[in-house]
Amino acid sequence: MSIELAKKINGEIISADSMQIYKYMTIGTAKPTKEEMQGINHYLLDFLEPNKRFSVAKYKQMAEEYIEKILSFNKVPIIVGGTGLYVNSLVDGIKFQEAEIDEKYREELKNRAEKEGLKVLYRELEQIDKNAASKISVNDFKRITRALEVYKTTGKTITYQNEMSKKDGVKYDYKMFGINMDRQLLYERINKRVDIMISQGLIQEVESILSMYDEFPTAMQALGYKEVKLYFDGILTKDEMIEKIKMESRRYAKRQLTWFRRDERITWLDGLNDINNNIQIIKELL
Repeated sequence: MSIELAKKINGEIISADSMQIYKYMTIGTAKPTKEEMQGINHYLLDFLEPNKRFSVAKYKQMAEEYIEKILSFNKVPIIVGGTGLYVNSLVDGIKFQEAEIDEKYREELKNRAEKEGLKVLYRELEQIDKNAASKISVNDFKRITRALEVYKTTGKTITYQNEMSKKDGVKYDYKMFGINMDRQLLYERINKRVDIMISQGLIQEVESILSMYDEFPTAMQALGYKEVKLYFDGILTKDEMIEKIKMESRRYAKRQLTWFRRDERITWLDGLNDINNNIQIIKELL
């Protein structure tokens, strides 16, 4: 839809997907191919080594640089993707104060999560920052521990920092659109997509990435990749691995919808509509 829209409104696309940024991770992230791009320029795809860290603050900085670049061509920037923090960093004008990385505390939290369970850390976050906790899944290790780490290193909650950072307002006039469809049909499509990824070579893709790096790549925590790693480690059978990817993908889709449905700025489009009908709705609102 975004590519067809770009053709009609003279647009270029900036990805807002936190996993499509990584090199070599193509099948599991459904990264668009050159053929699928149909000559439309795409930015913030396929540029980072999978063992490198990347922050939402860095995303915002780079995305806004590309927004300015696209505008300088007298074209329309189209932000596409479902990583809620990336999207909100732009549309809410959040200025991130990069908290120091405390490797010792990070390792301590990891050990505690393994021994005491992630729910213990989640409850601690609820005590410190109830608002942030309400927006984070109880199973989201990365965001729970990052919120705790930010509080420890800065003495201020993520919620407080975000609210303070919004005071300057937003530079651009964003129009937001979301795609939705019947939940059961969505889940059926997710299941089918996982089967296609397996047939396209997801297992071989993960094996290749793991062979390239001495240390465990950060990106191996991505949905689909961590489950294949569990299969390699003998923790899951192949069938169990495939079913787990499907289940976690459905859960992720549900969390995405919950996240974005809170935002009243979004105009919702029916995913079963003809693409051109949806594009016409977007053009009228633009």
